[in-house]
Amino acid sequence: METGVKITLIIVGAVVLLALIGLAVYFQIKPSQTVNVDGIAEVKAMPDKVAIYFNIETIGNDSKEAKDKNSEIVDNAITALIKLGFERKEIITESFNIYPEYNWNHGTQEFKDYKATHSLKVEFSSEETGKIGDVIDAGVDNGANINYINFELSLEKQNEYKAQALEQATQDAKTKAEGIASGLGKEVGRVVSISSSNFDYYPWALYSNDMGGGVAEAKAATTNIQPGEQTISGRVSVVFALK
Repeated sequence: METGVKITLIIVGAVVLLALIGLAVYFQIKPSQTVNVDGIAEVKAMPDKVAIYFNIETIGNDSKEAKDKNSEIVDNAITALIKLGFERKEIITESFNIYPEYNWNHGTQEFKDYKATHSLKVEFSSEETGKIGDVIDAGVDNGANINYINFELSLEKQNEYKAQALEQATQDAKTKAEGIASGLGKEVGRVVSISSSNFDYYPWALYSNDMGGGVAEAKAATTNIQPGEQTISGRVSVVFALK
């Protein structure tokens, strides 16, 4: 009986202790003693890549026929690009699909054919814009269609600029928090939480098939084009404790 009482007292003591710790934490950093700020920053970036996107579409009576026709065009285009001096790793498959197509006749679905689509991306240095015309010809002359042409950031550059933008956004958040704290006669304490809510980066389009036209228009759109600085933005949300 005495042992049971001791166990009960230990449990009650533990519960009380946890409650006291919780209250201490609450009063140390309760909502009224924190400040939530958004930090925003913009950095300038120079694209280091040109990316040309091709789309190859073929149809067949069955999936194999559609695929084989597609593969022939893709293989010929890749061979032509390699002859221009590109490495195989610079010619990237973005997507590949085969699916049936149907016609609707008086509410009835009727099989039409199979379509195969293959999206290729060719990328090279933005300092080599003179290659654009040759790359377009290598794809189009072998049956590929141009989807769009962009100035882009390589993954390495994306990570570099992302780090810069988010670092500066975090500094902006701290500056704002310090201003708010000073106005309240307090100081900024430790970081309670932080989250990256946004990092904006979009490729810079030189040509899109949505613009209409064809090979001549694509080449004209990229003639004597040099990339300029673009703005990349970062945003963070930080909660600071006040003291």
